Amino acid sequence: MADKNNKFQQNISGKYYVDDQCIACDACVMEAPDFFEMNDDDGHAYVKAQPQTPDQIEECENALAGCPVDAIGSDG
Repeated sequence: MADKNNKFQQNISGKYYVDDQCIACDACVMEAPDFFEMNDDDGHAYVKAQPQTPDQIEECENALAGCPVDAIGSDG
């Protein structure tokens, strides 16, 4: 389970975030490319935009569910 106390500083403020458990698998970026981006220099994903509509929220929830290490949180 993701921990908001360990989220990356690059995450845009809001409900969704990526924490330091990220293994840079790229699953979230593939699932929701409008909201997640990879930091290739540091080797982790982060949230670049927060969803606003129900469809966008569903995209982020699918990314959260698909994260193999539970590094995405929704309690920002």
